[in-house]
Amino acid sequence: MGHTVTLAGQGWCFETEAPATVLEAAERAGIRLPSSCRNGTCRTCICQASSGTVHYKIEWPGLSADEKREGYILPCVAIADTDLTIDSPAAGKLPAPRRTDV
Repeated sequence: MGHTVTLAGQGWCFETEAPATVLEAAERAGIRLPSSCRNGTCRTCICQASSGTVHYKIEWPGLSADEKREGYILPCVAIADTDLTIDSPAAGKLPAPRRTDV
């Protein structure tokens, strides 16, 4: 079953379904979230979820217990368990693909 992720500041929504991470689903929807390592260690993608829950595809994501309690998630390794609302101020739209058949 899929879930809807809403970017609070931008009002954009996209669908996600396990086993895709929140980051992978955003990219498929044409939304760029900050990212670098894609394995939960660099924290470039860290954002705060104001509603919803996730689980992680790795055992020890790079978040402290306090950060988890405050709703911070790492979209690069987070899989949505419910609909989510997240705040990622640096999110943007991915550029449209270039035509190569011209």
